[in-house]
Amino acid sequence: MFAFASLYTQIPGLYGPEGILPARRMLRPQGKGRWQQLWETPTLLWEAPRLGLDTAQGVELLSLLGTVLALGPLLLHRLRHPLIYLLLWAAYLSPFSPQVGQVFLYFQWDSLLLETGFLAVLVAPLRQPSGRNQAPQGGLVGASAYKSLPFWLLVRWLLFRLMFASGVVKLTSRCPAWWGLTALTYHYETQCLPTPAAWLAHHLPVWLHKLSVVATFLIEIAVPPLFFAPIRRLRLAAFYTQVLLQILIIITGNYNFFNLLTLVLTTTLLDDQHLAAEPSPCHPRKMPTSWPRALLTKLSLLLELAVYGTLAYGTAHYFGLEVDWQQRMVHSRSTFTFHQFSQWLKMVTLPTMWLGAASLTWELLAALWGWVQVQGWLRKVCAAIQLCVLGTTTVALFLISLVPYSYVEPGTHGLLWSGAHHLFDTMEHLQLANSYGLFRRMTGLGGRPEVVLEGSYDGHHWTEIEFMYKPGNVSRPPPIVVPHQPRLDWQMWFAALGPHTHSPWFTSLVLRLLQGKEPVVRLIQNDAAQYPFHKQPPTYVRAQRYKYWFSHPGEQGRWWHRQWVEEFFPPVSLGDPTLESLLRQFGLKDKTPPRTRSSSHALARALHWVRTQLSSLEPPNLLWGLLGAVGAVRVVQALLASSSPQSFLMNREEKHKLIPKRESGAASTPATPTPNNCSSGSRPPRWKK
Repeated sequence: MFAFASLYTQIPGLYGPEGILPARRMLRPQGKGRWQQLWETPTLLWEAPRLGLDTAQGVELLSLLGTVLALGPLLLHRLRHPLIYLLLWAAYLSPFSPQVGQVFLYFQWDSLLLETGFLAVLVAPLRQPSGRNQAPQGGLVGASAYKSLPFWLLVRWLLFRLMFASGVVKLTSRCPAWWGLTALTYHYETQCLPTPAAWLAHHLPVWLHKLSVVATFLIEIAVPPLFFAPIRRLRLAAFYTQVLLQILIIITGNYNFFNLLTLVLTTTLLDDQHLAAEPSPCHPRKMPTSWPRALLTKLSLLLELAVYGTLAYGTAHYFGLEVDWQQRMVHSRSTFTFHQFSQWLKMVTLPTMWLGAASLTWELLAALWGWVQVQGWLRKVCAAIQLCVLGTTTVALFLISLVPYSYVEPGTHGLLWSGAHHLFDTMEHLQLANSYGLFRRMTGLGGRPEVVLEGSYDGHHWTEIEFMYKPGNVSRPPPIVVPHQPRLDWQMWFAALGPHTHSPWFTSLVLRLLQGKEPVVRLIQNDAAQYPFHKQPPTYVRAQRYKYWFSHPGEQGRWWHRQWVEEFFPPVSLGDPTLESLLRQFGLKDKTPPRTRSSSHALARALHWVRTQLSSLEPPNLLWGLLGAVGAVRVVQALLASSSPQSFLMNREEKHKLIPKRESGAASTPATPTPNNCSSGSRPPRWKK
């Protein structure tokens, strides 16, 4: 819901006919058959002309439908169906195509959402339970066992690949900040869109920053193998470490829906017992335990303690942790070399694949055992079909995922089965498996580079063009925009890392500002009155590169310091030879005039009306408004459910279940029921026979 709604607010400025990269310029038929064209470029936007819409309007329609489809499962259990998630996946894959989304949809979290979304198709139940607390009967036993295949393996395996690769690439990149454990002394200041809490975190002691980097390596590299641990408490410990990391990232940075999506993936480490809402009995009856089970419990406890001890010793040894009691700090440093780490990575990458394969085998055997227990030949046949489909799909997706995962270690990549490579090459464009590696290198070690746009009417007096979210005015505090992703602001951050020729879209942005195109202006300032050239477009536009640093504690009214570095983009005007040359060089000068948007179709008029109604809302407010509406509806649903007659009868039945049954040898003695509370001094209630 967040991803679709956030994208919807930016479509006209990014992909509209007057946008930065108009989608009409990219999506064009190539004279191929309909199905071949759909397979090579998997997007539903091929059908937009049949509805009387251009490509950008088609993206708007898909974004709106995606938002509504995502709202459905949030509100109604019956809509949590594989078909709904398949439609969501297809709708988000359509604009993600390189021929449409281009550079503004080229982010790892978009790929992660697509991969997770396809897994949701496999995880979602085909039919919902008819009643609460109902034990599965017959074929449902097999169905629940089969659904554990994609849920417990593929989703957990995806979480493992995401976290393990994100930790490994920080060291394989040879970034001196990560190897020197000083990355976080720069990160809070140089990340794309910091929050006000990032300013506070930036001014923490250096030794604490270095210790935090050590904790990051521990959580991202050492802990992920515990996702597949057979001991429940180890998986719970891994869960809470991952949640802690994601929450700290959310507090200090605006990373849209990425961390929220990662938190969703971490729920695969939990179980129903840990999430149980019903309280356990006050005085549970102690059941006699056999000696093999008692021995297994003690061995599990010893193994758990051994794992914790190994993690603690390894962290202290490989990062040279030393406590300085006099200065009240912990010293840390990397005590291993790049060669040693490369050898270790080569040694563990293949075993982690075998770990995933072993988990897959176990789940397949468990599913097969569930099929054996199914009663009735018709149910057995249906369960066998479901097992074959889900089992084959799970194995295929696991093989596909091994290829991008092996990118972390090139030597292992060449050892993979050639069939896995062929399968991955065939399905790669569907985004079913992707490689991940966040924060590979730390940028801005000498100061945060930032591009500042300026406009002028005479070429002498320049006025800065302030963006809503990215740093600009040194007196403005960093905003909180999560879960919205302002995609232009993000690309401005990447553009500042190199020359403007590395970001061809920037030339198109300058052109649209000179033309005064409203959709692009709204990406910069949603309130037109805040845009300095809202009355008349600027005659000249240029861009300067600055370096920004957080202000020091005690400075009133300042959040940033900045220093001019160089000119990023030369002053140009409409018709300027330099601008025209750049437009031709980057293929941004369309020879065919843009077609006027069709407004005769009812669907096009409806899209325009919805856009008009929502245009005044700032995107973060719109997203949080949707979430607030979902929360309000869920509260009303819970209140109505608790007051319904069915709920009253269910609660009454549950209370009667607490009454202990009479033993056969004590039929003449009235049974004294156990009170349904924990008060030792209260009189037991009288129960009618």
